[in-house]
Amino acid sequence: MDNKKTKLTISGNPKKSFKNFDVSKNQGKKTVVIEKKPIRSINKPNFTKSFTSRPLSNFKRGISSKPNLATKISTSTSDFERRKLAEQRATKRLKGDNETKDKKSKLGSKKRELKLTVSRALSDEIETRERSLASVKRARQKELKNVNKEENKENLKPIKRDINIPEAITVRELANRMAEQSSNVIKFLFGMGVTVTINQTLAADTAEYLVKEFGHNPIREEKAEEIIKKIKESRSENLKNRPPIVTVMGHVDHGKTSVLDVLRSANVVSGEFGGITQHIGAYQIENQSNKLTFIDTPGHAAFTEMRARGSKLTDIVVLVVAADDGVKPQTIESIKHAKAANVPIVVAINKCDLPEADPQKIKNQLLEHELIAEDLSGDTLMVEISAKTKLNLDKLVEAIVLQAEILDLKTDFESKATGVVLESKIDSGRGPVATIIITTGTLKRGDFFVSGLRWGKIRAIIDDKGKNINEASPSTPVEILGINGAAKAGDDFIVLDNEKEVKTLSENRAEESKDGKNPLTFVTQESAFSGKSAEELNLIIKSDVHGSSEAIKIAISQIKHEEVKPKIILADIGMVTETDVTLAKASNAVLIAFNVKPSKEAKKMAEKENIKISSYNIIYEVLDFIRQKMSGLLTPDVKETIIGTAQILEIFKVSGAGKVAGSKVTEGEITSVSEVRIVRDGAIIYTGKVGTLFREKNQVKQVSSGQECGITVKDYIDFQKDDTIEAFNVTSTERSI
Repeated sequence: MDNKKTKLTISGNPKKSFKNFDVSKNQGKKTVVIEKKPIRSINKPNFTKSFTSRPLSNFKRGISSKPNLATKISTSTSDFERRKLAEQRATKRLKGDNETKDKKSKLGSKKRELKLTVSRALSDEIETRERSLASVKRARQKELKNVNKEENKENLKPIKRDINIPEAITVRELANRMAEQSSNVIKFLFGMGVTVTINQTLAADTAEYLVKEFGHNPIREEKAEEIIKKIKESRSENLKNRPPIVTVMGHVDHGKTSVLDVLRSANVVSGEFGGITQHIGAYQIENQSNKLTFIDTPGHAAFTEMRARGSKLTDIVVLVVAADDGVKPQTIESIKHAKAANVPIVVAINKCDLPEADPQKIKNQLLEHELIAEDLSGDTLMVEISAKTKLNLDKLVEAIVLQAEILDLKTDFESKATGVVLESKIDSGRGPVATIIITTGTLKRGDFFVSGLRWGKIRAIIDDKGKNINEASPSTPVEILGINGAAKAGDDFIVLDNEKEVKTLSENRAEESKDGKNPLTFVTQESAFSGKSAEELNLIIKSDVHGSSEAIKIAISQIKHEEVKPKIILADIGMVTETDVTLAKASNAVLIAFNVKPSKEAKKMAEKENIKISSYNIIYEVLDFIRQKMSGLLTPDVKETIIGTAQILEIFKVSGAGKVAGSKVTEGEITSVSEVRIVRDGAIIYTGKVGTLFREKNQVKQVSSGQECGITVKDYIDFQKDDTIEAFNVTSTERSI
């Protein structure tokens, strides 16, 4: 227990604070010793010294020789303290003076050492002098300042940059690429006499000139089409036979889709509104190990663009002509498209099962268009078929296969895919969907692609039977998902290596598609001073697929009239939305839904805003509706007929009626409801209606020629003798387009 005890020894006054502590350990015992250093006291008097040192003369006379001890102690103590304090002050003062003198002497010697005199300058002493820290610091600062000046000078030198110039570029973008302020570019152009805005598009030649003037190196970018051309030309030579792409063309209702139905054993016609094909359909069939890809095109006149697109894409054109109807306008147009594309034609004379069918007549009509049958010593294959009875359909397939063998169709299967967009739409569940046909290479899931101004990554590939597949070979029609918007029908389709490449190519195309013309260019005098403007019918068209929308736009553009014209504000694909209804209200537009339905929200808003959504499934009906609406905007034909005239003979007043013109009817008749005008000296003074008609002080409804009467005119009393009153009728007739 004793080993765990700690001994604490305190020496000195415990009420005081202690600064020095010493801990010692002895033989396992812990002893803490708190030691206080002795304090020197200047107040403790030295009684012996104070009494012995004082002389006797300091004591005054009259005072007792026996001193008071308390007085002596206090006096001695105070003298001692004063003396001690004086000694301390003197010691301190002397010490400080010495230190100051030493410092001053040192400084003075240093200054003397550093001071430059004539004698020291002539001697070598200056060379050995040490530099002060301040001078070294100043020298370094000066050196750094000079270096910074040189760097700034170098930085101020103009930097020559390589500037990529596309076919069209905005002022803002060009200024950014040159690292110049947009205002400087605009000022420069203004100095050249060209007024532009920051968002104005410049042509490539103008941009190149500006880049040179600003001291940079212009580099003309390749056009997007040139890049694609190079990609297509860089295909490998590993070529294989591919299935032929066959386009079925012809006049409406001649049986194109019916022939395809039989070939692919499907009933597509029943699914088409009005029994006509409204958009392109693509199918692939297999016949005796031979794959054939068929493209069905519409026959209506409005779908010219679709037929042209089909003919450009195809290898072989199958021209369907009804044996009972003969060659029609769309038949002739299809022949022209095929010849323009330099594509061989196989003629299918359909409906040969009908009693009134005359195949020979069809062959003779086709001679006028340079299509000569083989039996007439020509080179055009013609097959007499019947889609209803399946007559000679196998011979038609054989003729197509034979024509394909002659063409010897080959392509590269291993390269990246290219193709053409046949159709596009926006599906409510899947988003933008594009129907494409592969022309070269193999399309795979995950490929990055560009189509027109759109781009994307293949998320899904769906064949013509609705099955999901992982890849598609050449001549295969497929639907793809993953595009960033609705593609335009007829645009090319090309696969690139990565996302960066497809984005760059898409942006380049977007720049090239911009109008590079200056919007501030002056219009012609004729248009500038023409004040006449036609009435406009605003239209908003929503359709199921891009091809239908395109066909409707083309058909509407062909409806022309001097007084009223259709104006398409919006033509898009997808269902009618609230935005469309709002736009229709704001622009006072007619809202047309073709093969699509409005959303619930759009329906409610349309009812609330009293906006009618006109829904149609057949293009004929759409065009008829638009013509009807345009006719409503035409001013009716107004015809004016004079029914009678009267000459004013006298003017008199009648109580209750006011001024009355006493007149004689000279021609025709005047009724109490007639519209009249007052003619004076050949000029029309007033036009109004008959107020009251008098005959011998009696009101009458009609006064005939040769009779005298009194006439009042509503809101007019300034009659004069010899004025003529003409009574007339106005009839209006509605006009139509």
